[in-house]
Amino acid sequence: MKRTLFLASGSALLAGCSTVTNGLTQNNAVMRVLGSAEGLNHLVIGTRGSAQLFSEKDIDRDFRVNGLNTPADSRYQTFVRENFASYSMPVTGKVERPQSFTLSELRALSSLNQITRHDCVEGWSAIGKFGGVPLAKVLSLVKPSADARFVVFHCFDRDDSNNPYYESLNLHQAAHPQTVLALDLNDKPLDPDHGAPVRLKIPTQLGYKSAKWVERIELVANFKDVLGGNGGYWEDQGYEWYAGI
Repeated sequence: MKRTLFLASGSALLAGCSTVTNGLTQNNAVMRVLGSAEGLNHLVIGTRGSAQLFSEKDIDRDFRVNGLNTPADSRYQTFVRENFASYSMPVTGKVERPQSFTLSELRALSSLNQITRHDCVEGWSAIGKFGGVPLAKVLSLVKPSADARFVVFHCFDRDDSNNPYYESLNLHQAAHPQTVLALDLNDKPLDPDHGAPVRLKIPTQLGYKSAKWVERIELVANFKDVLGGNGGYWEDQGYEWYAGI
């Protein structure tokens, strides 16, 4: 927790991972502090450190549900009914070998299980055992092009105004050994409320970066032309793009 206390005590209260934080975007003083903190976070913490690992006895078996509502559209609900048998995750954009991965194909890749803490900017934390595929492994298969700089995660969930959730990382953050495309939580396949079938898990950054319900992945040279242009759903509302803890 020591790393968290330095900057997350300020920035964690200024960003958000659920709709209860919308009021912060209307506070000009808050948003000025938020903007000034991002560069400091990246400079002091960087992206090379590792998140703390915990033991089995530390796991929160009732891992808290957060974020936008579980997708209710017919396409996602069809996936749920068939236990995601026909789901596949395209990885496209600035890659040399665009591919689409079924859940079986993802599970066949090298797996990683890690017990880490999820730190939500609402002020709560939970410890869970996330199992899945290192994102770096998937990217190595599609071979990012020379001009690829960012990895964008497009998700199934939408807010009440039908705005889609999305997130992004640069290639350095995506290559971090703890950045995982999670398929399991606490030794069970992800359930819909926790982001099934695939969610991003980045224990080195605040919870809103760990996008749930990943539909597809796109590599881009610049995210300025992607949706709101700031690299993520919450970032389009003024939150930090880099949310290191």
